[in-house]
Amino acid sequence: MAEPSDQHRTRPTVSRQRRPAAPQRRDEVLAAATQVFHAQGYEASSIQDVADALGMLKGSLYYYIDSKEDLLFAIIEEVHRSTMERLERWLALDVDTLVKLRIFLHWQVRTYCRDVAKVGVFIHDFRSLSPEHQAQILAERDRYDRALRDLIRQGQAEGVVADDVDPKLTAMAIFGMVNWISTWYRPGGENTPEQLAEQYTDLVLAGLVPARGGPRSAIGPLPDGLDPNGDVHPQ
Repeated sequence: MAEPSDQHRTRPTVSRQRRPAAPQRRDEVLAAATQVFHAQGYEASSIQDVADALGMLKGSLYYYIDSKEDLLFAIIEEVHRSTMERLERWLALDVDTLVKLRIFLHWQVRTYCRDVAKVGVFIHDFRSLSPEHQAQILAERDRYDRALRDLIRQGQAEGVVADDVDPKLTAMAIFGMVNWISTWYRPGGENTPEQLAEQYTDLVLAGLVPARGGPRSAIGPLPDGLDPNGDVHPQ
């Protein structure tokens, strides 16, 4: 049988897929990228900066990653994965709803204090992800948000959380308060992560439980002569 001519011969396809990287070394790459992105900001950082932090050639770094955005997605995805794994364990516990809420809040605050760099990248650089990666992370984030809202609703059904608490608004307020930790917290300050976790958890739960013998407002109505804008109008 005659061989096909060169113009009809099928050329072998060379795979350009990156070989699996050693887990330990890839973890080191992610850790270095986390510190660089947190210190300089993702947009202001380069692959060369990450390579310099690792003491390796820029070209060698591509053995472990495809792009700078690949690094960012891996960091953010890792935060979500570890958080969701813990969430599943908390929800499966055979304990009271308020205990689950305390565990939920306590762990979140401690984690945000102990992993300031990783959480900071997760919160502040999320919008630098590609639209596809943003959509993937948002789907996971929605699951996490719903879990907190569902816990609040469950507490209301059991009578341990006040009926006049709006679950969605409360969940957003809690996440906003906790997320801000990554902006101001510095390790070695006057409060340990455990102390802050206790303070935050007590503050939130005190605002969720039903009031006893009176309105839930902590300060009651505004004094005469003071309007909601803070202006004083003497009587």
